Amino acid sequence: MTSPPSPEKDPLPVGLVEFPADDPERARAFWSRVLGVELGPREEAEGHGWQTHGDGPGLGVHERGTGPGDRFCLVYFSVDDLQAALERVRSAGGEIVHPGERWAVCRDSEGSPFGLAQRTQGQGASHADG
Repeated sequence: MTSPPSPEKDPLPVGLVEFPADDPERARAFWSRVLGVELGPREEAEGHGWQTHGDGPGLGVHERGTGPGDRFCLVYFSVDDLQAALERVRSAGGEIVHPGERWAVCRDSEGSPFGLAQRTQGQGASHADG
């Protein structure tokens, strides 16, 4: 079975993997030790929490809350046009759980959650929970 051509530039545009944490300091220490990465404070445009900064996909941690992205680990895929990507989610049988202008939380056709983030020039995804 061949796949349709991707409307996005990257073949698998993973921008960010986001983990909610009951104890963010403990989670930061865990991921820093396991992966040997530094999770620094997010910039204002990135929302609340901490994440890696640099080339390639980011790893993020934020304090667990009650929002749709606060119950599970979420993979955020960077997209060139968020609104067009949300339309593709709907037309493919998915669901938009939390729409937004820069990012959105969705469910695929099987109910699995994931995020989409508007690609900014020269950057991957950033989680913005507010």
